Amino acid sequence: MQDHTNDPVWKQVIAGSQMLLVAFGALVLMPLITGLDPNVALFTAGIGTLIFHVVTGGQIPIFLASSFAFIAPIIAAKGKFGLEQTMGGLMAAGILYILLSAAVKLRGTGFVTRLLPPVVIAPVIMTIGLGLAPIAVNMASGKAGDGSAELVPYDTAIWIAMISLAVTIVMTLWAKGIFRLIPIMFGVIVGYILSLFAGIVDMTPIREAPWFAMPDFVAPEFGWSAILFMIPVAIAPAIEHIGDVLAIGNVTRKNYLEKPGLHRTLLGDGLATSAASMLGGPPNTTYSEVTGAVMLTRNFNPKVMWWAAVVAIVLAFVGKFGAALQTIPVPVMGGILCLLFGSIAVVGLNTLIRHQVDLSESRNLVIVGVTLVFGIGNMALGQLEGIALCAVVAVALNLVLPGSKEAWGKAIYEQKTD
Repeated sequence: MQDHTNDPVWKQVIAGSQMLLVAFGALVLMPLITGLDPNVALFTAGIGTLIFHVVTGGQIPIFLASSFAFIAPIIAAKGKFGLEQTMGGLMAAGILYILLSAAVKLRGTGFVTRLLPPVVIAPVIMTIGLGLAPIAVNMASGKAGDGSAELVPYDTAIWIAMISLAVTIVMTLWAKGIFRLIPIMFGVIVGYILSLFAGIVDMTPIREAPWFAMPDFVAPEFGWSAILFMIPVAIAPAIEHIGDVLAIGNVTRKNYLEKPGLHRTLLGDGLATSAASMLGGPPNTTYSEVTGAVMLTRNFNPKVMWWAAVVAIVLAFVGKFGAALQTIPVPVMGGILCLLFGSIAVVGLNTLIRHQVDLSESRNLVIVGVTLVFGIGNMALGQLEGIALCAVVAVALNLVLPGSKEAWGKAIYEQKTD
């Protein structure tokens, strides 16, 4: 295994820029869908990554950026409470991470695994992907994400969306090396070029934007309704976080749950999310795309991620860059999101398969079935709805229903009883 820790600074900067490129597509798509400023998202991804590395002692080659689990809740919360209170709710979600990290520090990781077995994790992750499916289809059809307005004629939109999707799929399957890790970038570029030919790109914002500009930071406001609405949503990305830390540990052959410890990685993620929401940025989460890039390049030096963060912060102040991102037409994003949101659902499905969870067991069938319908159907009970409600319901059903060993699935249960 090649050691990259003593690479010269210029090599680390190039490697860091490459890591940012891998994360870039998903990083900016999330704020573009939710109506947040992509320049702020770049800035908060950079700041969040640096905070994470300070908290974890710079031991893990990981990059933090916009979390897709919060897309639907942010869109809903902005409509109900406004942007400032939505940010206050997201800050509270980050504080929940911090409290969870304190609980892990005091009680160990055992209670997390009891609280979040595969039968809970899987349907919640599937709900994130499938619940977002209407947004992808609306955008691919040339409408706004909520379907409220037609932005591009359907006939033009659908072929641009499908070609963008096809290019992304081709690059995912057949591209070689680092190109295989940036299929979203290729999909966006090809879709954007087609949109230029179709005459649906308005270049005015790019011409009018200054070269250097402050990102459009927004300070949070706090309201109990927005806080109670957003806090339960944090359960889903907390699940995602544990999975990503395990994944990067498998790649580098280190147990990061023990050193620096799950409590420190959760604390880093929580502080990063809280810091992002203080500035009007989307919540942060660990990026599995970057884990794939680390695996491919075999560059396990965490300092590379510091440079990726610095490059993201610098780009955040380039006004024309942010303006260009905001001119990407909705069909381009919609086509790519058909794959991206579907992939999130498949991660959840794979969790059930990998752990051999028996869905013919009545207990498991009840948990998965109710969670999926509540989440995808956007059921509301009081302040809880959609992803937040289904996460709470999945955890509650798992704790209340008898026969907890079935929640783990055959593979882990056999392993535990050997």
